[in-house]
This record gives sequence, structure tokens and C-alpha cells, in this order.
Amino acid sequence: MFEKYIAYVKDNPKGLWFKQKRFGWGWTPVKWQGWLVIMVYIALLFAATKTIDVSAPNDVPTTFLALVILLTAALFAVAYKKGEKPKWNWGWPKK
Repeated sequence: MFEKYIAYVKDNPKGLWFKQKRFGWGWTPVKWQGWLVIMVYIALLFAATKTIDVSAPNDVPTTFLALVILLTAALFAVAYKKGEKPKWNWGWPKK
């Protein structure tokens, strides 16, 4: 199974950063640029938790939710632009 995944990742003649997931809908990073985008996304989510002013508790959930939505939309946009078009998959492609 792992060998099959490695072969799938290496079969990337277009140099895409993200390829379709083999099970489900979405992308998986396959190049270092894709992994960097994921790491930056996670780092920004952690930074968002540290920068929210907890002295104004009524604004905390709204501000954090807005930041999560904004960051996730940016991640989605990058993955859509630099990856395969997403579709539902359930298994390995038949050759």
C-alpha cells in the first residue's frame, strides 16, 4: 500500500503541488511547496490563537472563526490553483 502511494506521488509530470486524495474528496500535498503551504497554514492558525485579545471575551469566537474561515479559504484557493481539480475518489485508478 505504501509503495503504491509513493508511486502515485512520484507520478507528477505537471509538477503539481497537490494531487487528488485517493479516498474521499480533497487534496494531498505531493511536493515540498505543498507541504510548506500546509505548514504555514497550521502556523498561522496557531498564531491566530495567540493574538486574539481574550480580555474581550465576546469578540473571541467571532474573531477566531473569521480568521479560520479566511485562512482556510486561502488554503483552498492555493490548493485549487496549484493542484488537480478535486473530485470524489474511492480507490486507486485503474490502468
